[in-house]
Amino acid sequence: MLEIWRAGGSNTGATPELARGVEAEGWDGQMFMDSQSLSADPYAQMGAWAAWTERLKLSPGVTNPFTRNLAVSATSIATIQAISQGRAVLGIGRGDSALAYLGYAPVKLAWFEKSLETLQALLSGAEVPFADSGSTTGAAPSHEGLSLGARPEGVRLRWLPEGLPKVPLDVAATGPKVIAMGARIAERVTFSVGAEIERMQWALDLARQHEPTPRSYGAQVIVVCHSDEATAMDVAMHMAPPLARFQVIQGKTVGPADAAMAQNMDAIKDGYDMTKHGVHDAKDRIVGGGMTPEFVKRFAVVGTPDHCTERLLALRAAGLDRFVVVGPGFYPKEWGEAAKLFAREVMPALRAAG
Repeated sequence: MLEIWRAGGSNTGATPELARGVEAEGWDGQMFMDSQSLSADPYAQMGAWAAWTERLKLSPGVTNPFTRNLAVSATSIATIQAISQGRAVLGIGRGDSALAYLGYAPVKLAWFEKSLETLQALLSGAEVPFADSGSTTGAAPSHEGLSLGARPEGVRLRWLPEGLPKVPLDVAATGPKVIAMGARIAERVTFSVGAEIERMQWALDLARQHEPTPRSYGAQVIVVCHSDEATAMDVAMHMAPPLARFQVIQGKTVGPADAAMAQNMDAIKDGYDMTKHGVHDAKDRIVGGGMTPEFVKRFAVVGTPDHCTERLLALRAAGLDRFVVVGPGFYPKEWGEAAKLFAREVMPALRAAG
């Protein structure tokens, strides 16, 4: 069954009216930004939303294995699982703004892979060696020097409640190595490769080559839905760079890309201002550097409800089980009721198609 999630941001908020309103609109899940300098704590927000809703799934969108000890992340999401009675998902990536605002780049691939394996073990109730828990070495001495009759020999969540399913791990993936390790280790993989069918098919084919058993695959997709295409495009030009830059964050565009695609990715790479990350009117330098509306039309889903439905159904037919939609929740307030077009017209059409 298709899942349609709403992406989170620094302005997600935590009020009963908002949480219940999102659930009433028909969304299957809500993500919450995990970036300590740019957003409120996602676990506090998820706990509140879990109490205010009945069926909505909840996930950080996304956490990372650096800013929180792995045991802390595991126990936090397991707490949300208990409060929500089984509606939690642990979305995780290599880290972006959370690390950038501490002066770091995304974690190394080997560290990320080991972190995924450790989280799966912890969430399953297993014990892992201290060395695999993601602890920061050097900040505190070993407990071996303490006067204790006995001491823990590893990390394990001893309090996990019985009767609830394990929290599924959902890896946010763009490049081929993370796609492969996500498909091998996690229950769910959410691609961030844009909305072009060729790029999505590349990601899906790569993931399926590495999955030991069938996985759930989703995609984070920018959707700007408005009856007037020019109005939609103006907003989409602001929204595309923060997501598109993941395709070129390591210096070279990943996945299939023709000359026009690569040129636009280079403009985003050279012009992206991390000090304005999440500020949706911070596009001028990138547009001046060469990002074009034609590129945005390819990378994002932009246009009328019928057009958005058609594009998303094509992606669904490629084999996606889930959309994480970036757009609704960020549309300008002056749109008024037009901001509800996606939930009112596109979501029912996607569900009707199966």
